[in-house]
Amino acid sequence: MDVTRLLTQVKNNEISIEQAEAELKNLPYEDLGFAKLDHHRKVRQGFEEVVYCQGKTTEHLVKIYQTLAGEGIDVLGTRATREQYEAVQVVLPEAKWDEVSRILKVEKREKELKGRIVVCTGGTADVPVAEEAAQVAEFFGTKVTRLYDVGVAGIHRLLSNMPAFEDASCVVAVAGMEGALAGVVAGLVDVPVIAVPTSVGYGANFGGVSALLTMLNSCANGITVVNIDNGYGAAYVATQINRLSLGQKKQEDETHE
Repeated sequence: MDVTRLLTQVKNNEISIEQAEAELKNLPYEDLGFAKLDHHRKVRQGFEEVVYCQGKTTEHLVKIYQTLAGEGIDVLGTRATREQYEAVQVVLPEAKWDEVSRILKVEKREKELKGRIVVCTGGTADVPVAEEAAQVAEFFGTKVTRLYDVGVAGIHRLLSNMPAFEDASCVVAVAGMEGALAGVVAGLVDVPVIAVPTSVGYGANFGGVSALLTMLNSCANGITVVNIDNGYGAAYVATQINRLSLGQKKQEDETHE
């Protein structure tokens, strides 16, 4: 629920106080029995609730999307299957699904992408996790520069693309195998690096644990590490950093005027 829109409508006499009160009856959350939808989250945190699709029944997922979209908000879901997408699209034809990132979204409003972050990967096999991060950040209104397949196996690929990092508010570094990319990037840039270990790798990668430990134990400064394959979590933090950076830049511009 867009509370700001609702209050503006009341202020402009577009709807009555009684109508607004009827809409607000489901705050702070709406109980569907199998799920409690947090309509108040954007007011508290600046981000609307996101749906984790994996493991949900088709019936439950469709009802969740219908309910959230019915409130006039954009809906973002992660880890969605094609079957889930097709079921949601029956009731919400505007739903879109990306096979690589497995993002399932319903967007009703055009977004102005602000600021900028960089999402980079060690290899092409890391792209699904990176795309989850990139598309989530874009959904939240952040401009994203993608820089894929620049891992340490051919470090000249990274070094020849350093201009891509200029003026970015932060970097999301996605890598599997030994996960060295994040530490290398952190040693070259002057902004925070959010490291995302992936489960890409051979047996001794232990499903991403080797990359996770490398990132946690990096001697480079300015690294924050999220969970294995957690592109969504990285995008959320990156967007928070980007918003803070935009606020700081705005204050600096006003000071210089």
